Amino acid sequence: MNVNFWRLAALFITSIASTAASAGKDNPLADEVRAANSRFVNVAAATAEGYAPIPCASGITGGAMGIHYVNGAYLKDDAIDLAKPEAVMYEPMSDGTLKLVAVEYITAKGPASLGGQLFNFNSAPNRYGLGPFYELHVWAWKQNPTGAFADMNPNVSCDAMKKAD
Repeated sequence: MNVNFWRLAALFITSIASTAASAGKDNPLADEVRAANSRFVNVAAATAEGYAPIPCASGITGGAMGIHYVNGAYLKDDAIDLAKPEAVMYEPMSDGTLKLVAVEYITAKGPASLGGQLFNFNSAPNRYGLGPFYELHVWAWKQNPTGAFADMNPNVSCDAMKKAD
């Protein structure tokens, strides 16, 4: 093969690696979400606003979403409001604290989008016991190498919950 092919291949691979490494960084929507929801760094703010926890969600092939604190009223209204996510997600830490990692927007009306980012569709039945819905995770506080809007984050773990049992 010629040298130009290998140079182009190396450039392409470098570009992909750079994109994956910067997933979630310098992302305007993630920046807006972080600014609008920074109050949730303290889990007490979430509970004070009516959010309640559901168990830590881990991926089958690794990674996790963390513990979702869900606001039932927001879940039922189908409105998408940047400052009122339906779920706030925390990673359990080994010292027993919870670290804010992401938020999730959920609606039954779709197709849905926020800041130009399309939501993912989840059919029913699903593991949450909900009807069909659209959801968007925004990893605004913890980098996700699979993308700022991916469901699972390989950098998040529920292992600290297993140790507490």
